[in-house]
Amino acid sequence: MTANPMLADWTTPFELPPFSDIEPVHFEEAFDVAMAEARKETDDIANQDAEPTFANTIAALEKSGELLSRVARTFFNLTGAHTSAAIQKIERDISPKLARHSSNMLLNAKLNNRVAALWEKRDALQLDTEELRVLERYMKMFQRAGAGLDAAGKTRMAEISQRLATLGTQFSQNVLKDECDYQLVLETEQDRAGLPDFLLGAAAEAAKERGLEGKHVITLARSSIEPFLQFSTNRSLREEAFRAWSARGENGGQTDNRQIINETLSLRAEKAKLLGFDTFAAYKLDDTMAKTPANVRDLLTRVWAPAVSQAHEEEAKLSRMAQNHGENHKIEAWDWRFYSEKVRNAEHDLDESEIKPYLQLDNIIQAAFDTANRLFGLTFEELKGLPVYHPDVRVFEVKKNGKHVGLFLGDYFARSSKRSGAWMSAFRSQHKLDGEVTPIIVNVMNFSKGAPGEATLLTFDDARTLFHEFGHGLHGLLSDVTYPFISGTSVARDFVELPSQLYEHWLSEPDILSRFAVHYRTGDPMPKALLDKLLAASNFNKGFETVEYISSALIDLEMHLLDAPSGLDIAEFERRELDTIGMPSAITMRHRIPHFQHVFSGDGYSAGYYSYMWSEVMDADAFEAFTEKGNAFDPQTAEKLLTHIYSAGGRQDPDEAYVAFRGRAPKIDALLEKRGFAA
Repeated sequence: MTANPMLADWTTPFELPPFSDIEPVHFEEAFDVAMAEARKETDDIANQDAEPTFANTIAALEKSGELLSRVARTFFNLTGAHTSAAIQKIERDISPKLARHSSNMLLNAKLNNRVAALWEKRDALQLDTEELRVLERYMKMFQRAGAGLDAAGKTRMAEISQRLATLGTQFSQNVLKDECDYQLVLETEQDRAGLPDFLLGAAAEAAKERGLEGKHVITLARSSIEPFLQFSTNRSLREEAFRAWSARGENGGQTDNRQIINETLSLRAEKAKLLGFDTFAAYKLDDTMAKTPANVRDLLTRVWAPAVSQAHEEEAKLSRMAQNHGENHKIEAWDWRFYSEKVRNAEHDLDESEIKPYLQLDNIIQAAFDTANRLFGLTFEELKGLPVYHPDVRVFEVKKNGKHVGLFLGDYFARSSKRSGAWMSAFRSQHKLDGEVTPIIVNVMNFSKGAPGEATLLTFDDARTLFHEFGHGLHGLLSDVTYPFISGTSVARDFVELPSQLYEHWLSEPDILSRFAVHYRTGDPMPKALLDKLLAASNFNKGFETVEYISSALIDLEMHLLDAPSGLDIAEFERRELDTIGMPSAITMRHRIPHFQHVFSGDGYSAGYYSYMWSEVMDADAFEAFTEKGNAFDPQTAEKLLTHIYSAGGRQDPDEAYVAFRGRAPKIDALLEKRGFAA
């Protein structure tokens, strides 16, 4: 029998996973072997006779489970970016097993006692700042997992964790199935009316990938459906496509997520109560910068009122524009992007089809790299012929002062084997526990691929997404810590978006756009007049954007404040809560509950979708540090940013990290001004 590549030493360049040798079946054996090995390692730590020390307990835990980490990182990167029926089946089987494995470790009384004993005598251990932080995080991890519960409580916590893992996997797979199954085939000229060439090219490529060569297909990938809603003059098709987009996860049948949501909310509420919290939101926020639901609600509602006011003004403009075109209907959700584009054109003499030819994917990638070079001294060299999990994936070696820093993988195009959205992940995280271990970071996106021989063109929002995810990528690449547990993006959820959202600011710098926004056919730079119009329109439609985001964040919070959420009518709850906050009828939530993957595909952002705005308070304030210097690339400020934010991982309390960079706590004023809501 051929040796399992997941269990062998990797002799590939940079020890990349040997993707061409890996078959789905290899993961089943690899997980079994890796979990058994990790379990033995942690049992040995828990059962040793020696008194607990930082070295024989915390450092030992940091070194344990290396094989399991390698297997899991490889597998779960594939489940998101390039899945298959075989991988999805393994995912459904392995998720509860991994949850059980984790529970067995975190609920191990002997292990918990060793960590607790170290925490009790921490002042006498002579630990450095990073070691003390790692010990604190282990102590909290065990506490929040239920290590202090009685036997019955521990058993129930383990059952809850396993069931939640199963539900999260099913939720995610259901959304992906709904997205993959839908296609809007544009058969006639009337179907294609109003669509610019770049969208028709992308729709032709999408049709080809689905075996419909010669036709045009709109998919539910955001980079496909959003420009369709923006440009299509066929209102009935806009409505059809929008309703399909909005209804993901609630179409009845096997992919309907509403019962999954009900059970998930009930189990989360039960888990919180077992741990002594009134609600899941209170439990989740206790370990964040925000600390309490009241603090989250206060931030969101402070921005909500001016956002709704501006959104109503925007809607009135859309209505007038529609009437000017002989349309007297009420503005609906599938009309907003269409008429908004016309209003932007009228107010700023600007439309997306004019901008997009200047935003080539390759150039925006280079713009992101150039920004990292000027801020942090990084260089990026593309490497060919390395093992990758899909032919579209590109690999870049990252260096600083000629020294290898890590690998950066870019996976930019939408495909049916990839879940929607955009994210950063790691095949390997940086640490120095066993010498210099360098990171392998991946950015995954869902841009519509250009036609063969044609450049892939981005909207300005697409370009911003690329910069955002690359900011996360830099957080992983620039990590400079000793212990894996706090490396890279292992920080509080409402702090992790700071490096990514802050990085978006540099995309709008005229110096960046003037050099990298060049026409894909002529090579001419974006005319200064067009560049000025683009930057002047930066706050256009900001009421709409803010309302669709905050409504999702508030609904997320309210769901997780429910005391007894079982039997919840999801649609009615969503309608009632939106009525309560005064949601404009022409705007929908950015993520409706049945497909809210941030919240229900695992619990990463559960009761935490507010994090983007919490971080935005910091990112707007942080960029002011550069503005105050009169230089977006001020070397002294960039060095402080590297030291305290991008390279620090989780070795410091996030509030302290921000103050170390900025010299004070963040102020909300910069956020309100950034969004155009300042008085």
